[in-house]
Amino acid sequence: MPSSAEAFARPHIIIADTEAEQLSALALQMEHAAPLAAGLLLEEIDRAEIRPDGEMPDNVVRMRSIVQFEDDAHGARRTVLLVYPSEADIAAGKISVLTPVGAGLIGLSTDQEIQWPDRDGHERALRILKVRQPARLAF
Repeated sequence: MPSSAEAFARPHIIIADTEAEQLSALALQMEHAAPLAAGLLLEEIDRAEIRPDGEMPDNVVRMRSIVQFEDDAHGARRTVLLVYPSEADIAAGKISVLTPVGAGLIGLSTDQEIQWPDRDGHERALRILKVRQPARLAF
């Protein structure tokens, strides 16, 4: 039986090097306006495995990934596009990485689950069901 520390250990996550830099700068810039989400995002970047863009697996949640996940707080499956704050539009299914849920999704892979706080500090599980990457431009 796992110890309580192991039961609540956060899963291994992977973040692309260019996104890690952009997200760190964004979180630092927004610390006063969105302290909870900015702090959570910085913690995730700090503990992530950082990889070059070309070595990122397709099943990892990245910026502009389409993510289907299950949120046990609502017991519902949701499909969202993970975006930067200026692009966010909840009605259109575009969720900002600078929200508690958005910060919790970044870097997770298909079938991973994380215990994650909501805006009120209540823990709930977010489980990744599917990840689809946007079409990449070929150079």
